[in-house]
Amino acid sequence: MNIFVLTGAGVSAESGLGTFRDAGGLWSMYDLREVATPEGFARDPARVHAFYNMRRRVHRDARPNAAHHALARLERELPGRGGRLTLVTQNVDRLHEMGGSCDVIHMHGEALKVRCLSCAHVEAWADDLSAEDACAACGRRGGLRPDVVWFGEIPMHLERIHDELGRADLFVAIGTSGTVYPAAGFVAHARRAGVPTLEINLEPSEAAPVFDQGLYGPATETVPAWVESVLAR
Repeated sequence: MNIFVLTGAGVSAESGLGTFRDAGGLWSMYDLREVATPEGFARDPARVHAFYNMRRRVHRDARPNAAHHALARLERELPGRGGRLTLVTQNVDRLHEMGGSCDVIHMHGEALKVRCLSCAHVEAWADDLSAEDACAACGRRGGLRPDVVWFGEIPMHLERIHDELGRADLFVAIGTSGTVYPAAGFVAHARRAGVPTLEINLEPSEAAPVFDQGLYGPATETVPAWVESVLAR
């Protein structure tokens, strides 16, 4: 069985990384237009850098939880049962990798990387970033930005994601609101192809009615239990 898993902020919430759209989420405390758009960066790069420096410190200190470890186990053990896992995440943290996953598709980029607007060079970056920092490849100062997808930008790796969706025997969404496109359209794509769909979430999302099945509760409980059931078949 080829399993396509899409994860969102809910899978990392129990590692101390807050969600975005829930009550008390990040976008209830910050104006996304000011800190998470190309226009906001052009207007006030220092403000955007300050926001992502804060987020970078939080991400740097976070540790994977049982849900991340369970998905890594699924990646390791599924091939021995004749299947494979495709793991796509909307998250910009590296908790899947820290939990043991080897092949993670980051459709919204990664908080601990930066990209040069001049030469497109991408490099790991765990410290604070400012307009004074220079690109290691071209030397330009002021052209580095977080290597994340901002609102209004096109998500990364969409061609590969759609190829993998076309090979899936099961589509699973974990810890995501199901309201942000294009990720919100993945379940519809799977259903049109006749692929069974499963939502794993703290509680039913707005998209829950379009899934064939749902498992609800903390990700650290529901995801390991689901992985165990898959590998026991």
